[in-house]
Amino acid sequence: MRGYELMYIISPEKDEEGTAALVARVNETIETLGGKVEEVVQTEPWGRRRLAYPIGRFEEGHYVLTHFSAEAEKLAELERVLKLSDGILRYLLTRRP
Repeated sequence: MRGYELMYIISPEKDEEGTAALVARVNETIETLGGKVEEVVQTEPWGRRRLAYPIGRFEEGHYVLTHFSAEAEKLAELERVLKLSDGILRYLLTRRP
C-alpha cells in the first residue's frame, strides 16, 4: 500500500455537524475500500478559508487534509465517491513520497 494525501474543500453552507459528518463519511469510504487513515495526522480540518477564486457562487470553504494508505486500484472508486458527494466543492489527491 502506498501513502496518499487528500485535500478537499467542503461547501460553506454546511454547519459544523454537517462538515464533521462529511469528513467521517470520506474516512469511512477510505476504510471500506481497504485503505487505512494514518493515525498521526489522520484528518486535519484547516477551518473555513477564503478561496483563491470563486467556485460556483461560493467564495469560502472548509478545508480538510487527510493522510491515508491504500492500494492504487481503489483510488478510482474513491474519486468517483468524492465527485458524487454534494458537499465537496473540489478535491486534490496526491501520492506521498
